[in-house]
Amino acid sequence: MLANVVLVFLWGGITAYVLLGGADFGAGFWDLLAGSARGGAPQRQRIAESIGPVWEANHVWLIFALVVTWTGFPTVFASIASTLYIPLTIVAFGIILRGSAFAFRKTVTDVAVQRVFGASFALSSVITPFFLGMIAGAIASGRVPLGVAQGNVISSWFNPTSLIGGALAVEVAAYLAAVYLIRDCDRAGDPQMAASFRARALIMGVITGVTALVGIAVLHADAPLLYSGLTHSGLPLVALSTLFGALSLILLLRGNHVAVRITAALAVVSVLWAWGVAQYPDILSGTVTVHAAAAPQATLVVLVITLAVGTALLIPALLLLYGLQSNPTASSRTRDLPDAHS
Repeated sequence: MLANVVLVFLWGGITAYVLLGGADFGAGFWDLLAGSARGGAPQRQRIAESIGPVWEANHVWLIFALVVTWTGFPTVFASIASTLYIPLTIVAFGIILRGSAFAFRKTVTDVAVQRVFGASFALSSVITPFFLGMIAGAIASGRVPLGVAQGNVISSWFNPTSLIGGALAVEVAAYLAAVYLIRDCDRAGDPQMAASFRARALIMGVITGVTALVGIAVLHADAPLLYSGLTHSGLPLVALSTLFGALSLILLLRGNHVAVRITAALAVVSVLWAWGVAQYPDILSGTVTVHAAAAPQATLVVLVITLAVGTALLIPALLLLYGLQSNPTASSRTRDLPDAHS
């Protein structure tokens, strides 16, 4: 029972990271495609103002997921870390490079140096979610066996399912970012830029849907166990994701920029939890169940209590932060404050 409670906390943290941290990565994707240094400056400024106050807080969820995994399911953590250490290392360097480049770009005045930092920020914003998606594909397709360094360090993450997972991670991040940025542009009184991001959201939503359809065929051939789970126990959530995805496109076409934030997030949440349901009761697909991999009961008791107390303290603080960010007056005051990295 306690192992399932820990699993729910873990999956909730992963969900929060996909919705919030993923959108931050997606903002970097649009930064990359904003155009020349001068022509793309307004869009890059909007992106920086939107993610600046919250991007560090959003990484809390990644740390949360890692800590819960190594505490609640230590053998699983060891298996993943020792088999997938190459993509995990790339992700770690990508996060560090992205954060430092984003901070340093705002402190320099030389255009050439700004371009270097800007390119580093944008490219790492694409590379990092791609490799996170590849890691997810490796786990979902059952290529991470239980035990230290028991899996192939290359083919475990470089395979068709992982490649689809990487592509979907980048596309979902870009889609969420475009959807979120539309509303930020509205609040800033810039309907022209809002229209630009709405068009990008529509295009990326279609691309993501096409990739997901291709992914079905890939999973059928490359990850039959996951495919079976998604077409049986996970099918209702897959259907919900399709419904919310289609509804999001309709809302974008109708210009409903508030409701589409909710439906777009629900579409992503549905497919993410479909994966969890499809794989359950295994925590490593086809290898070990949640209960078999769980830490001792005494550890789980302490962990659940800690998670409950920590969540009660963390969620209100984050809601306050996001609420201040969504308030135009508070946002303008935030922009006038010196950056934490200055």
